[in-house]
Amino acid sequence: MTTTLPDEATLPADPAPPGETPPSHDHAPSHDHAPGRDRAHDTVRLRAAAAFVREHGTATLLPRLLPGLRGPELAALAAHCRFAHVGILLFPADAQHLRGQLAACGLAADTPSQPSVVVRDRLARRHRRDPAELDVRILRPRVHGRAGERRAVEVFALTVPDRSDLEPVAAHERALGHEAHVAFELERPDPLVLRGLCAVLTRYGARPDGGGYNPHEDGTVLYFTTPADATCGYRRLELYAPGDHREALAAHVERPAVNRPAETLLHLLTGAWTTQALATFAHLRVPEAMETAAATDTRELARRTATHPEGLAALLRYLTMLGVVTEDAAGQDGFRLTPLGSLLRADHPDTMRPLALMYAGPFYRSFAALDHTVRTGQPAFDHLFGENHFDHFARDPALADLFDRSMAASSRMFHPVPAHPVITEAARAPAPRTVVDVAGGNGELLGRILTAHPGLRGVLLERPHAIEAARRSLDALGCGARCDYRGGDFADVPHGGDVYVLSRVLHDWDDDRCGEILRHCARAMPDHADLLIVERLLPTDGSPSLATAWDLHMRCNVGGRERSAEHYARLLADAGLELLDRSPLPLEAHVLHARRAPATGPGTARPAATP
Repeated sequence: MTTTLPDEATLPADPAPPGETPPSHDHAPSHDHAPGRDRAHDTVRLRAAAAFVREHGTATLLPRLLPGLRGPELAALAAHCRFAHVGILLFPADAQHLRGQLAACGLAADTPSQPSVVVRDRLARRHRRDPAELDVRILRPRVHGRAGERRAVEVFALTVPDRSDLEPVAAHERALGHEAHVAFELERPDPLVLRGLCAVLTRYGARPDGGGYNPHEDGTVLYFTTPADATCGYRRLELYAPGDHREALAAHVERPAVNRPAETLLHLLTGAWTTQALATFAHLRVPEAMETAAATDTRELARRTATHPEGLAALLRYLTMLGVVTEDAAGQDGFRLTPLGSLLRADHPDTMRPLALMYAGPFYRSFAALDHTVRTGQPAFDHLFGENHFDHFARDPALADLFDRSMAASSRMFHPVPAHPVITEAARAPAPRTVVDVAGGNGELLGRILTAHPGLRGVLLERPHAIEAARRSLDALGCGARCDYRGGDFADVPHGGDVYVLSRVLHDWDDDRCGEILRHCARAMPDHADLLIVERLLPTDGSPSLATAWDLHMRCNVGGRERSAEHYARLLADAGLELLDRSPLPLEAHVLHARRAPATGPGTARPAATP
């Protein structure tokens, strides 16, 4: 799943703790309020934060935040991230007063500032305020550690003039310290390292607590709540990764909270409602009747879509919680389509409408029999429909077309494939090279490759009923004349190609059948040929992944499974092939690069690939 984060960031709402009500702003502040005393306390907190930053180091601070963390995992965590700053929220009367607080704490009073959209929006949600009335700035005055390490105090400053109606907000935030945190920065912002660090933090009791991407700084922030038995005075932990890591961020912010198990379980149990709500929204063509720039009255939407006004309004309110639509900010009875919701429009260039209809249709029905798969290891789809997924769809043209379109709806993962070094090297060859797409569906990936490289030729192998759709697709792209079509099964893999592609094929099958498919490819491949495999990879560190969900989906619906890179390497080796490398793709996919295995020694024949 991809999360779109506008401006500085998008963060989940930060509700008040159980039993607590945010302070009302419908009345004037109490007359016994003492802003001078409170601001003196702010200065004390700022001085304490600066001292904390000076005194602590990465390796000593981590165990205080995560009790039980020690040994190799502590060493690994400390090797990949460094203690960077402490964050604190202050409430100066104006900019001059803030400069005085900084100077009083030995911090640079002339530290530059910029607007903080993240904290402003968190405060606005928490206190039901208009963000425009909250002037929040962010400053990072430098502080040095004991050994001269360059660190900072991250100061968020909400301007609260004397006798302002924001004083209850300041009092509430001082009391609860929602924004106070300790931060660590990744030394090398690798996506796999980031996922691994998140897995370690959660394993030792840290709870995901939102995050955001800041395009102004090109940095990604992941927040955690530390365990209750932490011996550090800060209850929130920030992990900062330079660069755009919004796929990791999306997985992070979607993790359910664990401190309210009943509420969390209810949210999980109603996941089926979400699937059907999204599919109903798409099936009734409601997205096409809406606009993204302006809200449309619910009754007008009901008229355009031939739906019941009250029923439609209930659906739209539910979808508002999912970020698919948003209610009219003016309080009128209307809704606007969000960028997320626009992906369900049939005319969107990256439409995911077919996926919604597929997941809420045949696959939804088969998941109702998931217990059969778990008990027997056999596909629930076959048990329910009396035949396998491929035969069932092949006999129903409408279903076959929906399946092809649903596969194309995930084609964003293909964007980088035409630029893979194997493809670009083939395109630069003096003589025309041939790309063989094995079980290439409607030709989506092959079309992208041929369009990007006019000198390449293509061969698409598919079952006969799918050939015509692929022919139409490639003709529409203007590259049909450079492509040959072969109707057949995996035993019919064409010989003599230069690059072979298996895209989202192997996860459809068990290991025995995968081995057969790979041996068919190896037998057809000349010595110089390359094999590219596009699949999702199961993580080996327990971190959340789309591949884990798709593993269950594949077992339930087709009898296949997702695999780790090491698992694929073993299957390839058994077929006389060697895994050379892997590269990440969008939607948590990867492209694996393999070739015929080299001879094992002088005078040793190359391993034979058997049919």
